[in-house]
Amino acid sequence: MDAIQLSKKIGGKIEIKSKKRLTKKSLPILYTPGVAEVSKAIARNKKLSFQYTIRKNSVAIISDGSAVLGLGGIGPEGALPVMEGKAVLFKELGGVNAFPIVLNTQNTEKIIEIVKAIAPTFGGINLEDISAPRCFEIEEKLKRCLKIPVFHDDQHGTAIVVLAGLINSLKVVKKDAKKIKVVISGAGAAGIAIAKLLFKYGIKNIVLSDSRGIIYKNRQGGMNEAKKKIAAVTNSENIKGTLKQALKGADVFIGVSAPNLLDKHDIRKMNLRPIVFAMSNPVPEIAPNEARKGGAEIIATGSSEYPNQINNALVFPGIFRGALDSKIARISDKHKIKAAKALASLIRKPNYGKIIPTVLDRRTVKVVAEIFKK
Repeated sequence: MDAIQLSKKIGGKIEIKSKKRLTKKSLPILYTPGVAEVSKAIARNKKLSFQYTIRKNSVAIISDGSAVLGLGGIGPEGALPVMEGKAVLFKELGGVNAFPIVLNTQNTEKIIEIVKAIAPTFGGINLEDISAPRCFEIEEKLKRCLKIPVFHDDQHGTAIVVLAGLINSLKVVKKDAKKIKVVISGAGAAGIAIAKLLFKYGIKNIVLSDSRGIIYKNRQGGMNEAKKKIAAVTNSENIKGTLKQALKGADVFIGVSAPNLLDKHDIRKMNLRPIVFAMSNPVPEIAPNEARKGGAEIIATGSSEYPNQINNALVFPGIFRGALDSKIARISDKHKIKAAKALASLIRKPNYGKIIPTVLDRRTVKVVAEIFKK
C-alpha cells in the first residue's frame, strides 16, 4: 500500500482521543457544571493552564506551505499531509500532542498575529516549511512577544543534527573544528542557521554559496538582510566565484540547496579526507557513489536510503519534550549546541558508515530532552 492509498483509507494520520470515558458520572466533571471551577481557577491565574489543560503537553505546527520539503510553494492544503506526518513523529517519538495548522496566507504580519492569537492553546510553537527570508522575521518577532518556546525546525533542527554529525565526522577524519574550512551550498533558512550554529560552536572558516555563487561582503545581487548579516561573519577572505571554486581547499561540504550540483572532480579539489553532507531531497547535490569516487571519507544525505541520514526528526521531539517538561520559554544557542553534543554522544565509536543515530532510535528524545535540565 502506497502513501496515497493509505491516506485515502485512513483519512489523515492523527486523531484526538479523550483521556477519560464519557459516562453519566464523568459528564458533570469533564464538562458542565464541573468544568466551570477549572475555568475560574485559570481565569484567576493563567499559568494554571499549563497544569490543568492540554496546553502542558501540546505544540502547534504552523506552516503556510511556501517551502515544503523538496516540493516548494505548494500551498497550505498541499502542506497539510507533511504537518500531519510531523505530528505523528512528535507523538510517537516524544509523547507530545502536536496539532497541524496550515495558514492560507503568506503575509508575514498576518502569520505573526494569527500565531499570537492562538498561542494560549499551546505550550510551544513549531514553525515549519515557511520560506526564507520571511521565516527569520516571523520567528524573531514571535520569540520576542510570546512566553512559550518558538522553534523553526527547518533552521534549528537541521543545524543541530548537522553539527552532531560533524562532531563525529571530525573524530573519524581526525581534524580540529577550529582549523577546518566549511562550504555550505544554500543560503535559505537551513543554510544560514547551520552557518550560525557552526560559528557559535567554534568553526570560523565558513563560506556560503547560493544560486548566484559565493556570498561575500557588499555583494550586490541576490542579497537580503539575512544574507547580509551572515556575510559579515563568514567568508573572512571575501573570496568570490562559484560553489565549485569555493570547494578548493575545503574540508567539509554541506548541501541544503539543489540536486546534482557537484561531481567527483569537485570533491577532489577539497582537502584530504573530505566530509560531504549532501542533503538536498529527494536528490542530493552529489550522489553518494560519485562523492566516494571523488575521495569523500564521510558521506551523509537527507535520505533514509543511505547511511548517515541527517534528519530533523532526530531532534525536534526531544527539544519540545525537554522544553515543555522544564517550562523553558526560549531555546538558546547553548541549548542547540548541547543537543548536538548529546546526539553525537550516542555513537560511541563513530565511523564512516555511522556518525549519527537513526530516526527511530528512541534514545534520541531522552538525551536531547535532558539537556534542558543541566
